[in-house]
Amino acid sequence: MYLDFYGLKEPPFSITPDPRFVFLSERHRDALAHLLYGIGQGGSGGFVQLTGEVGTGKTTLCRLLLEQLPEKTRVALVLNPRISPLELLETICEELKLDIDGRQGSLKGMVDTLNTYLLDAYAQGLRVVLIIDEAQNLSDEALEQVRLLTNLETPTQKLLQIILLGQPELREMLAKPELRQLAQRITARYHLTPLNTDETEAYVRHRLAVAGSQRFPFTKLALRKIHQHSGGVPRLINVITDRALVAGYAQDLQQIGERVIDQAAAEALAGPVRRVRVPRSVWALTAVLLLALAGWWLWPRAPATDATSARADVQMADRSVEPAVESSEVESLSDRILNAGPSGLNAWTRLLSLWTLRAEEADVRTAARCPSVLAPGVFCLRSRGNLSKLETLRRPVILRLTEGQRSAWTVLIGIDDERVRLTIGGDTFDTSWRELERAWLGDFYVIWRAPAFMTGTFRRGDSGAAVDWLRNELTEPGEKGVADAGPAIYDEAMENAVRSLQAAHGLIPDGIVGPETLLALTAASSNGPRLRRNLD
Repeated sequence: MYLDFYGLKEPPFSITPDPRFVFLSERHRDALAHLLYGIGQGGSGGFVQLTGEVGTGKTTLCRLLLEQLPEKTRVALVLNPRISPLELLETICEELKLDIDGRQGSLKGMVDTLNTYLLDAYAQGLRVVLIIDEAQNLSDEALEQVRLLTNLETPTQKLLQIILLGQPELREMLAKPELRQLAQRITARYHLTPLNTDETEAYVRHRLAVAGSQRFPFTKLALRKIHQHSGGVPRLINVITDRALVAGYAQDLQQIGERVIDQAAAEALAGPVRRVRVPRSVWALTAVLLLALAGWWLWPRAPATDATSARADVQMADRSVEPAVESSEVESLSDRILNAGPSGLNAWTRLLSLWTLRAEEADVRTAARCPSVLAPGVFCLRSRGNLSKLETLRRPVILRLTEGQRSAWTVLIGIDDERVRLTIGGDTFDTSWRELERAWLGDFYVIWRAPAFMTGTFRRGDSGAAVDWLRNELTEPGEKGVADAGPAIYDEAMENAVRSLQAAHGLIPDGIVGPETLLALTAASSNGPRLRRNLD
């Protein structure tokens, strides 16, 4: 649509990992070097671990690695590791094109077949490499099976080199005491971080040049906005810039400025990206009123009557989260992070208590692993976003904050236009959006309630209790009586309603009712604690 207008031969910002568009920052080159080192003799048969946030380019690097493999290398690539240990071994054998007829279902049969192949490959001077993508989805049992594969060796050399690619959760998994034997065998680690401001500009220019652009359509301020909204994550850069080019074409703009980027980010990402500017006169008037209110409050008065006290007690009984904030000298957020312990159990205990979940309903250590179903009718989700997205969720969430090498877990219990209210340990305090965003990498954990039967996804023509509940949640309050007539069917109209809900909450409008969409459906429900909006 916009290709001819901007002089492009093809779309420059597709999210598919096309090798022609690959842009290698210094960190991407270092990461690729680590992977090549792992496959070469320097790996010494240990594990190689590459982690990075969603969208930072791990899969793209994997494709580049496969293109640069030494000639005498055989590779087994596992793309779906959410399988049992036996299925994992069968997948590895299938990837290496081994004959496993008659041995399916036998763990020993798979290991023996693989060991025979590895010894034969070693005799031929071949190097065998196992690459597991999305390794954070491996179960502890499957990870232990992967570790046992490194026991296949000769007196001088390991027969199998293993590379694990995954999200940051993989590092947390390998830090478990029960997986310490595997962690000790990791000989090379690398964490892929997002692009900085200069690299973001170079990335955008590179992709436009590959697509045949003869002129650069973005202003300097627009490039800064692209980095600000995307956080330097290449996939998000692609989504924002593609949407901005569409908007620029629609508005007949030869140069795309920061305002178009803001609009594109608001459409493509979660939540609002701009705030209403308040005139200085309004701030001045507000200050005068606050001073007058303070004078009235401090003016001596008679003790409150019983009725007044009762009303005050009622006002303080807000169900969602306690409004009390420390009145003493407040430490900075960085000091609190440095002084807090590394365990997240206190934060999970706090979140479970807000939901009034008893110990027999949800154990805090189980909750800390955030299983998709925490208890009957209670769901848990780990996701990524920004503060605007958390505003739309309207639920308390757990955040992991970092300061240097130290980290701390906090519960976000309130948010307004400028401040947030957090709890770390036993302390409740307020800080600014900017301070929180500086210490927070974007991961959050959230729990919510929904009917226990709300699992799985929907297809056209589905019906039943889950579809009835979905229709009821999608229907406006004044129309519920009409919607309740007869059984519901997941048809095109309902799918479009789901897409509209997803777009309103900054989700991909695919019509699939997954965990994030289910959470969005319950955001307006009064069932459970809510984020405080008034922090005064």
